[in-house]
Amino acid sequence: MDPLGAVLVSLLGLLAGGAMVVALDRGRTLARLRATLDAGPEGNVEAAARAAVEGREIRAWEVRQSRDELSHVVNLIGSGIVRLDDRMVVALANGAAHAFLGRPPGRLVGLSAIEAFGDHRIESIARKAQEVGWASGEVSRTGGQTLIVRARRSPTEGYWLIIEDVSELRRLQRIRAEFIDNLSHELRTPLTNVRLLTETLARDLEGLDVPARIRDGILKIDVESGHLVQMVNELLDLSAIEQGTVPLHLGEVDVGELVRASLERVRLFADRQGVPLESDISADLPAARGDEERLGQLLVNLLHNAIKFSESAAVVIVRAHQDQDRIVMSVEDHGVGIPRPDLARVFERFYKVDKARVRGKGGTGLGLAIVRHVAESHGGRAWVESEEGRGSTFYVELPTSRSI
Repeated sequence: MDPLGAVLVSLLGLLAGGAMVVALDRGRTLARLRATLDAGPEGNVEAAARAAVEGREIRAWEVRQSRDELSHVVNLIGSGIVRLDDRMVVALANGAAHAFLGRPPGRLVGLSAIEAFGDHRIESIARKAQEVGWASGEVSRTGGQTLIVRARRSPTEGYWLIIEDVSELRRLQRIRAEFIDNLSHELRTPLTNVRLLTETLARDLEGLDVPARIRDGILKIDVESGHLVQMVNELLDLSAIEQGTVPLHLGEVDVGELVRASLERVRLFADRQGVPLESDISADLPAARGDEERLGQLLVNLLHNAIKFSESAAVVIVRAHQDQDRIVMSVEDHGVGIPRPDLARVFERFYKVDKARVRGKGGTGLGLAIVRHVAESHGGRAWVESEEGRGSTFYVELPTSRSI
């Protein structure tokens, strides 16, 4: 359970406890009064009434203590906590909620949802929770403030809203994205020139009697500059995908043709590594719904990864089959495999498996992050199954054109 969920459960437990105290108070008072009247003469009526009143006072004190404890707890929480009653009127709000919503302390209680929040988008999240039981959303407000709002129906009465101010986080994300964009663009031009110069130099040296070490040096410069160009391109791609600035040109994609074209794009690299490539495409496979260019990038990234971590002569197999209204593509290799602790993190940007095990084969750590983003932007998902020392299989699930 996430921390906000745990907080909400605790608050609901406290509130439910208060309601239970009230119910028990009523039941115990009536029971005590009935028992006293049944046990003695009429003279005991006054004593029974006095005992009942004292019991109710004790229970009322317990209820106040419970409510005071609840108020104290919610004010200790850094997230904004707002409780709406069934009429969508604020019944409780902590200090953080007042700060996030720009209200003086103690001014939210008694206001309607729209009066309290001053924003129809936050009110609509609360209204949706009223209809279906829960809702969440991100709201950008004036002044650069960004709030994440989660609403959930209370098991006793009303609704709980948890508000987080993520303005600083979003600001840092924008700074990071701008830095990556600027750095990548500044690097792209000189790197492209270096590659052109090395290609020209290698071509000019053909037919000339030059030492082998010079030819090897030029080849290494070309290879390493190629790696840098790839890193820059992947940084730009991932930054654009994460910011949602890459439009998807959706259409029907022939998966069989997509696999064949992707295999051809990486065949030269596979031949250099001595890795055979095979494909296994189901017959009568329906078209996928997606952007052919982006799906091709996804598949090439998976193939490049599989080839890079395979030993010579270890075959890499691409498969595609239909599973109900989804198409599942997979890339299987028989390389070093992935340790179990790393499986959950391989799709994170910049994450690399133990560098000592794959020395000389590492990449930018961005290829699989791009795979995940492309799959999810198509309404699909990506995952991996692996056994260390025996290889890995990466899967991508996509909707068919018929399922849209």
